[in-house]
This record gives sequence, structure tokens and C-alpha cells, in this order.
Amino acid sequence: MAGSRDFINRRIHSLLGVIPIGLFLVQHLVVNHFATRDAEAFNKAAHFMESLPFRIFLETFVIYLPLLFHAVFGLYITFQAKNNVSRYGYFRNAMFLVQRVTGVITLIFIAWHVWETRVQAAFGQEVNFDMMADILSSPFMVAFYLVGVLSAVFHFANGLWSFFVSWGLTVSPRSQKITTYVTMAVFVALAIVSVRTIFAFI
Repeated sequence: MAGSRDFINRRIHSLLGVIPIGLFLVQHLVVNHFATRDAEAFNKAAHFMESLPFRIFLETFVIYLPLLFHAVFGLYITFQAKNNVSRYGYFRNAMFLVQRVTGVITLIFIAWHVWETRVQAAFGQEVNFDMMADILSSPFMVAFYLVGVLSAVFHFANGLWSFFVSWGLTVSPRSQKITTYVTMAVFVALAIVSVRTIFAFI
């Protein structure tokens, strides 16, 4: 029973990492990328997202609760996993380790980012271009955001590979190899979007 429950939890964990968390990540990056146009374009996009009907409901049940389960179970996987990269230096073993490390970094980054934006908005501050420009006025915060966002993007892209495997969508070695190339291309594309967005606020 315990093994069956663990298997189901891992399936749910993998699914939530793609739907809805991964889709929200991509959508969030696309909205933020409007900052590369100008401050007004970003503010309009951010205001549109904030004015969505049932926003609190959507944030709670589509973002925060799935993210909470994914994070808690992800930490469980991370700290009970046996990382053997030093003994077996295969590519997938390395990706297994990096996936866990970027998961922890991403969790820390998201907690801080939510504090700086959503929590501050609850206290009356407006989430706009000036807020992000002020946050990124420090070189330390620029580095922190670069590491945090790139970790999140890698964790999502590499997690796609694990999702396809764990759900039986890629079974053969060839299909898994092709998926590796595809997911790394996803990482590069989203990384470019992320870096461009961060520097747009500077």
C-alpha cells in the first residue's frame, strides 16, 4: 500500500509540475516579457492579469495549492534520493542531481518573489514596472533573480523529460533522447526570455 501510494504521489507530483504550474510559469514569463517593450506595456499586461475574474480563487487552487504539494513532495524526493553522480557519471544521473538542486533554489526564490510582490500588493503596494525596477536596482538582487529564474526554467524544462517518461509517453531510448533535445531547447528559449525580461527592468 505504501509503495502504491508513493507511486501515485510521484505521478501527481510530476503532473502538477507541468499542469498547471509549468503552464503558469510560461504564462508568467510571457506577461513579464512585455517589459522589453516599455514600462507602459508591462503595466498594462500586469493590470490585465490582476483584473481577471475570480483571481483569488484561481491563484489559490490553480497556483498556490498545486505548488505547495509539488514543493513539499519534491523536498521529500530530494532528501530521500540517492544521488550517485560521483560514482556513475552518466548524463541522466547528473540531470537527476541538478533537478533536485534547482528545485530547492526555485522554492527559495518563489517564496522571496511572492513576498516581494504578492504580499506587498496585499499591503497596498502596486505591482508595476517601477516596483520591479526598484527590486532589481541592486546588483545582488539582479544576480539572485537570474539564478532563481534560470533555476525555475531549468527545473520546468528538465521536469518535462521526467513527466514524459513517468507517464509512459517516451519509452524507447531513442524517444527519450529526442525528448532530451526538445526539453533543452525549451530551456534555452525560456532562458532567453527570462534574461531579456530581467535586464529590461535595469
